[in-house]
Amino acid sequence: MISESIPTLAFDDHIAHALQLMTEYHVSHLPVVWDNIFQGIISEEDLLNAEDDREVVGKMDQHFTRLSVRNSSHFTEAIKMCNDYNLSIIPVVEEQAVFAGAISRPDLLKALSRISGVDEPGGVIVLELEQKSFSFSEISKLVETNDAQLTQLNTYFDKDSGLFLITLKTNKFEISDIVATFQRYEYHVKYYFGEELYENELKANYDHLMNYLSI
Repeated sequence: MISESIPTLAFDDHIAHALQLMTEYHVSHLPVVWDNIFQGIISEEDLLNAEDDREVVGKMDQHFTRLSVRNSSHFTEAIKMCNDYNLSIIPVVEEQAVFAGAISRPDLLKALSRISGVDEPGGVIVLELEQKSFSFSEISKLVETNDAQLTQLNTYFDKDSGLFLITLKTNKFEISDIVATFQRYEYHVKYYFGEELYENELKANYDHLMNYLSI
């Protein structure tokens, strides 16, 4: 996942040059590397606050942030760090802080999309229930009784409501029968999206348009 296009900064690079690179590569952070050792991240905001953009990056070392992930880390750790610290890139290091490269936020999102199955066809159902009532085997069984299979299942605990949100992705796009099955077993279906819902929305919009034209 390491990008070969993300540039690095050295101590003797001028601030103006660093800002130019950030503009060219559409990032708001860049890694500072010296003698192949990762020194930290410098942000565009800190560079813009410098008194003189002719100064070198090395004089901004008090603003360096030593945030990075190891090359053996799972990519979700990089996503969490990007979100927690609002980073546009995340440096990757080997042992003893040897710089291996950097990953951009868009590349992390693409990887997350692939892993979560977002770009795969199928219907989406979101269930809302108490955490103690969650049963993966039962949910899977109810989906399979409708000649469908689960391709993805994610859980999220909503602290505000105190309820568990279960997001299901199925390999079947026509999911009205699956939704009806969950409702029959007294599951609260908070949201769903599939072909039939989409077609109904299209038909409703078409009917509204025809009524408007008739007026």
